[in-house]
Amino acid sequence: MERRVAERVRGALGPLGFEAHAFKVGWYNAVLQPAFHLPYPDDTLAFVVLSTPSMFDKALKPFVNKEWLEIIRDPVDQCVSHHLSRMKEKFPDQRIDIIFDYEILPSRKPKFLAQTAAHVAGAAYYYQRKDVKLDPWGKKKIYGVCIHPKYGGWFAIRGLLLFPDIQVPFLEQSAPVDCVSTEEKRIELLEQFNFHWQDGRYRDIIEVKERYSEEQKTYFATPPAERFRLLGLTQGQRSTLH
Repeated sequence: MERRVAERVRGALGPLGFEAHAFKVGWYNAVLQPAFHLPYPDDTLAFVVLSTPSMFDKALKPFVNKEWLEIIRDPVDQCVSHHLSRMKEKFPDQRIDIIFDYEILPSRKPKFLAQTAAHVAGAAYYYQRKDVKLDPWGKKKIYGVCIHPKYGGWFAIRGLLLFPDIQVPFLEQSAPVDCVSTEEKRIELLEQFNFHWQDGRYRDIIEVKERYSEEQKTYFATPPAERFRLLGLTQGQRSTLH
């Protein structure tokens, strides 16, 4: 069952520049405090969805060209929402719950921890302070970052697809690829991400197969409210999300 569902999910999202990685809710909940747990049984089937560098050309541009009159918030978020929501049409007999990366709870906490989900699903390795043996940062706050074995840091975690009525007790967990395996490289990665993230060097901590195009880099480096102009949208509508 899981394999058939996964094939259909990936068959729909893959040509648009997305990756979908299956996991059990229990894997995610097991590594987090109860306040962050997803409210489903442990064996519930879920997918974490990533956007790869090709999503910009394969999904975003066609979406904007077709839907520009309807775009009233961040075009990327709206494009992702459109394509993930269409998964419900692919599975008319299944309940699908969708959580997007930008959604927050009334407590202001995120609805899910994207990097943790990517790690437990085997999609990308979540490098954190605890992965460095000789910690050089003292009392500084150090944030972790996911690195994809193919795209390095040139990707984004966009959301979860949850199938509450599908239980997969025998789904086997795949460990994420530890592609930043030396102590020195991990320190370099966390240093670059925490203190020099604007220059994007952390994204190339490994040799990548594909990265964002110059056009895409410019788009994401532009303040959200000005991105409409880059996509040829001139209605003067403002983006409220980043």
